[in-house]
Amino acid sequence: VRFHDMFSRVVRKNKEGNTNVLTISAQYGLINQNDFFNKTVASDDKSNYYLMKKGEFAYNKSYSNGYPFGALKRLDFYDKGIVSPLYICFAASENNQCPDFYVHYFEAGLMNKEIQAFAQEGARNHGLLNISVDDFFNSNLLNPPLSEQKKIAEILATQDRVIELKEKLIAEKQSQKKYLMSVLLGDDFKKPFKLNGVIIDKKKWEKKKIGDVCDNYTGLTYAPENVSSKGVLVLRSSNIQNGKLCFDDNVYVDMEIPIRSKVKIGDILVCVRNGSRSLIGKSAIITKEAECAAFGAFMTVLRSKNVNQLFLFYIWQSNNIQKQIKVLMGALINQITSFDIQHLHFSCPTLPEQTAIAEVLSAADEEISLLQKGLEQEKLKKKSLMQLLLTGLVRVNE
Repeated sequence: VRFHDMFSRVVRKNKEGNTNVLTISAQYGLINQNDFFNKTVASDDKSNYYLMKKGEFAYNKSYSNGYPFGALKRLDFYDKGIVSPLYICFAASENNQCPDFYVHYFEAGLMNKEIQAFAQEGARNHGLLNISVDDFFNSNLLNPPLSEQKKIAEILATQDRVIELKEKLIAEKQSQKKYLMSVLLGDDFKKPFKLNGVIIDKKKWEKKKIGDVCDNYTGLTYAPENVSSKGVLVLRSSNIQNGKLCFDDNVYVDMEIPIRSKVKIGDILVCVRNGSRSLIGKSAIITKEAECAAFGAFMTVLRSKNVNQLFLFYIWQSNNIQKQIKVLMGALINQITSFDIQHLHFSCPTLPEQTAIAEVLSAADEEISLLQKGLEQEKLKKKSLMQLLLTGLVRVNE
């Protein structure tokens, strides 16, 4: 069927002065700009914006990661909201008795080929696809029998609930770990307690500096012309994601690497310079898979001298150290130096206490990691279901 058979355009202007400015997020759909950007990027005069009601849809012609031909999302979280006049807004028509089906249909990217067919080649302007409203509403949609639409929507909604529950469980476990870190590494909770058979007595902890317990090495400086398809893996800030090493964005250099720049298992990789302030101080512990890597100029490595290396990793992640880093950077500086790192201070327990604390926090991390792997499997399962059901490769009955 044609798009205009199932949806009608919404051109309702914001005559009521609504200030709930919405933007399209890949994860959350239509969401308030302040919630998404922590600021509003709308113009002062919002009377020309489209006023949307709950259950209506919008198409953002901006292409982004995961959405090469823009994103189509339904307004689910608010009763009303306004969007830029650059968006194409639409609502389910009387013929469309199962709009839930098309929520999943759009999310699966099944409109991409249609949009690609009429989007003018080379006509992208400031991140926007050049698409006319007429072409958009004349595009084609798959329209299975209503009973099948409802069944498909039910199956995919069930899978969404599975994913949502797993995401909530991970958030709870992350919150529990954060509390654990505040109990085990913070200056509060001074009363001695037992942990894995070891007495934790914070009153006896010594005040030390990071430089007292580890060496830190500066990164490797390399030129772009040295990058080749073979050579030594150079770790950068983009390799650090959520406290772990990610290898989706690798750079290799074909040159002699100084020994001091080669990482060892257990080393802690720290981002010390970056255009994004939020990355400064972020860290990951080196695992066997990165054993032969070097680290880039914007990175440093912490190597333990006389403390449990895993404990050092958690100390570095603690609120105490991270707050000190923010103070050092102030409002303008986007880096921390080796001198800064050496003089960061913390309370240092005995080695048995360090080991006990590291084991408990490591177990919490392992539990979260397993849950995250399970979540990824459920997301892959949903992706497979969408490809099979929404394209008609697998048909379902009532």
